[in-house]
Formats: sequence, C-alpha cells, structure tokens
Amino acid sequence: MSQLYFPGAGSKTSQKEASTPAFGIEKQLKVEDVQEAYIEQRDRLVHAIDASQTILGDIQKFNKDEWVVRYPTLNDASQQDTPTSNPPRGTLRRSLTFADDPSSQTDVVFTPTRNSLKRANTLASVTDEAQHAPSTEAEEVAEAEQKEVAEADPLLPPANQGDFNILRLDLKLGPHGASKSPSALVSQLEKGSIANLLDERITSSSGHLDKLRLRVGDTSSKVLVTGDLNSGKSTFVNALLRREVMPVDQQPCTTAFCEVHDAAENGGVEEVHILKDSVTYNSSDESTFTRASLSDLEDIVADNEGTQPVIKLYLGDNRAPSESLLNNGVVDISLIDAPGLNRDSLKTTALFTRQEEIDVVVFVVSAENHFTLSSKEFLWNASNEKAYIFVVVNKYEQIKNKEKCRRLVLEQIKQLSPRTYEDAEDLVHFVDSAAALRPYTANPSFDDLESSLRSFVLVKRSKSKLGPVSTYLLNLVSDIELLVGANAIVAQDDLEKAQDDINRVKPVLDQMKSGRERFEEGLETVEESGADTTVRRTKEIINNAIGRVGQGLLGVDRGISLPPYPGLLGIWDWAGDVKKTLLASIDLAVKLAEDEARMTTSRGVKDIVQIGDEHLPEGVERSRRVFVPEAMFSARPGKKNGRSSGRPSTEIGRAVVAGGVHGLGIGLAQRGDLVEPSALDIFDFQHQLWLHFGDKEEKESEMKTTALSVVSVGVGALTMVGGQAFGARGLVDGVLRISELFGNESSRKWIAPVVGAFAIGATAYFVFELPSSMPRTIGRRIQRSLVHLEEGASEHDLFANAHASRVSRETRKVLRLASWDLRERFRQAMDERGREVKDAEELGRKAKNALAFFSRIEKETKTVRDDATLGSVV
Repeated sequence: MSQLYFPGAGSKTSQKEASTPAFGIEKQLKVEDVQEAYIEQRDRLVHAIDASQTILGDIQKFNKDEWVVRYPTLNDASQQDTPTSNPPRGTLRRSLTFADDPSSQTDVVFTPTRNSLKRANTLASVTDEAQHAPSTEAEEVAEAEQKEVAEADPLLPPANQGDFNILRLDLKLGPHGASKSPSALVSQLEKGSIANLLDERITSSSGHLDKLRLRVGDTSSKVLVTGDLNSGKSTFVNALLRREVMPVDQQPCTTAFCEVHDAAENGGVEEVHILKDSVTYNSSDESTFTRASLSDLEDIVADNEGTQPVIKLYLGDNRAPSESLLNNGVVDISLIDAPGLNRDSLKTTALFTRQEEIDVVVFVVSAENHFTLSSKEFLWNASNEKAYIFVVVNKYEQIKNKEKCRRLVLEQIKQLSPRTYEDAEDLVHFVDSAAALRPYTANPSFDDLESSLRSFVLVKRSKSKLGPVSTYLLNLVSDIELLVGANAIVAQDDLEKAQDDINRVKPVLDQMKSGRERFEEGLETVEESGADTTVRRTKEIINNAIGRVGQGLLGVDRGISLPPYPGLLGIWDWAGDVKKTLLASIDLAVKLAEDEARMTTSRGVKDIVQIGDEHLPEGVERSRRVFVPEAMFSARPGKKNGRSSGRPSTEIGRAVVAGGVHGLGIGLAQRGDLVEPSALDIFDFQHQLWLHFGDKEEKESEMKTTALSVVSVGVGALTMVGGQAFGARGLVDGVLRISELFGNESSRKWIAPVVGAFAIGATAYFVFELPSSMPRTIGRRIQRSLVHLEEGASEHDLFANAHASRVSRETRKVLRLASWDLRERFRQAMDERGREVKDAEELGRKAKNALAFFSRIEKETKTVRDDATLGSVV
C-alpha cells in the first residue's frame, strides 16, 4: 500500500533538506518511488563496496610485496613559518610525521573538502604547493569553500581534521580518541611493525565491508535500541509495541539481545526462540533454537544472568500498517533490545561488535544522567559509519528544568554526532516512554517520535539503511586518500633522494671504473721501479766496495779505519785485524745499500699514497698505517742469524747476512772462517808467480791453500830459469836442475851468494813492503772469495747479487703490502659505491612504482567517492 511522508512544515530539518542535494526533498514521495530510487542507490553502493575492497586488497598486496606503507599523523604546523612559506588561503598547514619515526617532521598543506557529503582530503608538500600556488580568485573560492565547510558541515570536529577515522591505529594507552599523537610506547617500532598493524586494520575494514555488503543486500532493517543501564530501553521498546512484553524493573534486567520480529515471519505465531550457540539460526529448523512462550520471557532473562543469549521474539501487531513499526507493509523490521553499555566490559564489547550489522541505532539516554563515558565512546565509534543516530531522551517528564536539560543534551549531541544535531528536530526526541503505555492517555511527544522513527526507517531508507554504509565508505575513502597522499610525499622524497644519490655517486663510480687500469698500472710501476732501483743500487754499492777492498782500501770510508802496523813481531795478529776491518767495511757497504733501499722504499710508499689520493674518492678513509723504514731488514720473530726455525737459509755461500758489529746481524767480519789469518795473507806466492810468469790473458784461478801448495810455490821460486815458469812440468824440471846444480862442484861456489842475496831481499820486503802490501794481499784474497763462483753455483749466488736480491725482495714486500692495502680500499670503495648506486636505483624504481600505484589508487578512490555519494541521495 502507498504511504506518504510529509516533512514538518517550517522545521529546521525541512529547510535544511530543501537546500541540501543529499536529502533535500520538499515534495510528497510515494513508497514505490522511494523503493525504486533506493534500489538504484543500493546498486551504486554495492559497486562502491566492491571497488573499496579491491583498493584495500591492492594496498595490502603492495604493502607486502613492493612498499612498506607508512602510517602518517598530521599535527598542527609550527608557528615559525616564514612569510614566503605561508600556504594559500583555504588550506590548512599541518606537520606530517609517521608513527615509526615521530622525530621526523615535514610541513604539508592539507586541504579537506566537505561538499554535499562528498568528502575528500588533498595532501601536498609545502614546496609543491608553493610551485603551484593558485591565483587570487582561486584562493577566494577555496577560502569560501572552507568557510562553508566549517559552518555547514562539521562532520568531524576541527581537532580531527587530518586524522584517521576507519584506519586509525590505537597506538597509545588510554581511552580511544584521547590523543592524536602516537604514544612513546610504540614510537620506536620499526616501519615493518607499523605496516603490519596497518595491514591488520585494513583486513578488519575489509571484513566490515563484507558485512556492509550483506546489510545492503538484506531487504530487512535492523533497529538497535541501546543505551546506559536503567535508561529505560525496555520500556521504550514496550511503548513502541504498545504492549508490555520486555521485562521491566528498577534494576537492570535485560541481559540478552532480544530481537523483536513481526509474528507474520513465524507463521503468525507469537513465541520466543532461544538461539543455540555456534549454530546458524533457521526458524524452520528446531535444532537451531529452543521454543518458549512469551510468559516465560522474564524467567528466561533472569535464568541467563550469567550468560548472554540471543533471543528472537515473534509478536503480532494489530494496528494499521501506517501506525505499526513491525507490521508496516513495506519491509521487515526487527527491534533489538540490547543490554546496557556500562553493565560490564564483556557485554559492552559484544554490543560494539553487534552494532556493525545494525542499520539504525536508537540511543536511549536518561534525562537524569545524560551521556556517560560509555555512551560517548559508543557514539564516537558508531560515528565512523552512522552519521545519523536516533536519540531518545527518556524520563523527560520527571525533569523540573526541562529547558536546561534540553540545552545540555543537545550540546553533547553536537559534539558526539554533528549530523544528528543538524536534524535534531526529527532525530532527537524528549519523551517519557512509561507514559506512552498508559491507556487512554494522549502522548503527542511520543507519537511524534514514533512517526519520525517510521519515516527515518521506512521512507528515508537511503538515509537510515544506506546512509551509514555511505558514511563508512566516505570515511574509508578519506582515510585512504590521507594514507596515499602521505605515502606519495614519502615516495616523491625517496625518488628525489635516489636521484640525488645517483647523481652524486654514479659519476664517482664511473670514474673509478675508467681509472682502474691506470690505477693498477701505477701501482705495478711503483713496485717494479722500486725493486729495480734497489737491485741496481745495491749491486753498484757492494761491487764498488769489493773493488776497493781488492785494492787494499776500505770498502766504505765511513767511521772505520785500518789498524796501525804493530811491527814484525805482531804481524800475525795485525793480519787478522786488517782482514776483519776490510770485511767490516764491506758490511758497512751492505748497510749503506740497505739505507738507500729504505729511502727508495719510502719514496715508493709516498708514491703509492699519492696514487691513492688521486684515485680514491672523497669520504673514503685513508690508510692509517705508518711506514717505519727502520723496521726493514730487522730480524723477524722465529728467525735468527738469517735462518728460520728448522729451515736452512736460502742464501748461498758467504752471502748470508752482512753488518757485523754495526747492528746488521752476523756479517763477514763476524765469521771466524773468514777472519782467521793465514800465511798467504802475509805473502801470496801464487799471486806473485802468476803475476810474473802466468798467462796474462787467462783469469787467475783460486788455489786451495794447502801445505803442499806452499811447498810447491817455494820450490818453484828456486827454479826460475830464463825468466819464466812452465807450470807443473816446469816445476819438476826445476827440481831436477836444482839437484844437478848442487851436484856440480863449480856451482856450489855461487850458491852461497845467491842465497844470501835472497835472504837480504826477503828481509827488506818484510821490513819495508809488508805494511803496504799485506792489505792489498788480504783485500785481493777477500775479493777473489766474494766474486768467485763455486762449482754448481750461478750468478745469483754471488755476494753482491745475493744481497741485491735480498734487499730488493724486502723493498718489494713493503711496496706490495702498501699496494695491497690501497687496492683493497679501492675495491671496497668501488663495491660500496656500486651498492649505493644499486640501492639508489632500486629505491628510485620502488618510488616510481609507488607514485604510479598511489596515483592509480587516488583515481579509483574518486570513483568510489562518487558512487558512495550518489548512493546516499534520496
């Protein structure tokens, strides 16, 4: 049957609806027309719900696989802004922080839009806003729009602008909504932890969207009657039914959810169905419930004081459909009488959960107590979805100062539910439910309440049933826009940071790659040049010293001198001292070669440091190693006298170590086998023979200084015939001739003078020539011993060559160690720069993908907002 809805003439609601496209209807509406518009709007909302779930799913997937979604918080901006940074008029300056990093702040421009319930949030950085500042005309339009929003659309309190509604994370201890800033308890949580909390919140919101979709598709309407204890909820329900069905007492007696349905849904039978736990209710399946009579209802409620059952009451209403709420002839209605909010935490939590599936909330508040903390918390939570709440101020007739009561209640409603306050003429009623049950008594205030409730539930179904869904979607879209806008700013910052890092690091990396070959060549050149220079100079110094010693001079005339000649009696000891001094001079030459090697190595190390300064980028720590030249050629742990534990020296012959008493280890002057004097050190008969009779073109060969060789040389001196010697054969011939001379009597006469002359010459030699000839003789023998190659030896085994190899090896080792350290630093610097470039490129790639994703989500949310907004138009 057709029904008409007539808005109260001249009422605030009528005037408001006439100017508001969302609910402005100033004409009579037939139920059929309302139903047709309702179906169209419902379909749009279903599409918006599906799109919202897709968006939430995409955000969750993106949060898990691609980008850690940050949870933003907008606070009041600092008052220290410079004039050039002031945002355009019509916008709000906010300080953007994130829950995982509350110490980091970014100034942003926040532009909320509230126009005909089409809410949107726009977020931009101050820099971007300054670059795209609107013209003066645009500023004036924006300012006018913000003024209109502030005056005509206070859906959210000003303190809540920029805060989340649906996706809000309760990141602090204390009552819900007590503060907007995250608690220090979670300020140190990682980004991933906050993202996981947000993911759970999105999952919860997606689940709620499923319930909303079922609610939108459900043709019936559920009306929840709730409020504080002893506020008169059950009395109010009885007044609506015009019969006392629900138990009423001065103390709380409603402990269960009692759903009241039209008996027509149960075959016209009035009875009570007690639903069983964990079983889906089916009125045709008695295994899902227990039957009871209406007379047993009070006992059922009293017996289940410790439990919280769900009870379905099927009642008949004989009134005309135009007067009855249950038997209305349009849609199926169920009245749900809920337990009191502040009875206990368990029942309050259950009520909070149950309200998600409710279409209309009728909140009963006692005129004596007004809104308690539990009431406010419930209404704050319900405002995320239900912008309009039907408020019944019960027990009003008992209040003496009614005007004060009305004023105080309306002020609280204005703060708790601004939309409800705007339609207070239709949605807020001051009544006495108990008076409505008195027979034959007129109660116009309750009649107006019942008429308004019927209109709100039946005719204004887009407002009562679809409106909460639309409100929830718009709040959700607003949250998504805030979330997307803040993360888009982060993505843009990351993209700029990645580009700056690439611009800063990549040229350095490219330069290091292009100069790596030159870097390696430079190090190899320094190493080879140092080793070659050391080899060459060591050979020159030692060979020059050996040559001087071969002439009877000191190899190095520095801080050392030959011992004085002590006379003929001390000639043997003097020969040993001279030999030791000449050997010590060669040791000094080796030390001088080592000193030059130290200087060459120091120059090489400096060259390596210079190469590092040239090729290592800025910011790379240089080597802290200090080169100590004195540490070169020092004895290593586990080594002694040129030999390591258990292993023979790799040097050959006499070229093991040099230095002697001058601190260079065991040198030539410290070797007993070399310092011990011999008769040939006093007079080298072999040298004299080869000097006068030997082949000048042949190289002198070293002969073993045995007693037989000394005798043979002495015999050869006495067999000089014709001014030459004939070698071994001549020696034999000389011996035979000498024996013949001694056998010839005539020869015996001149032998005596010859022998005398020889004795006088030898005496003169020892007295006058020996002090100058002995050093040459000793030096010549030392020279022959150091330049002579033993059988099976090579050029490398010569004294000078062996030392040159040893000294250059030490130089190469030091330079190679310095080069290795520099190469390692260069490699680490290249790897680090490579990682920085790779990380920056990866960050840039993710930031670009994030910007594209957030841009797409922003476009999709606009479509959802349009559908959700159109879905709420009556």
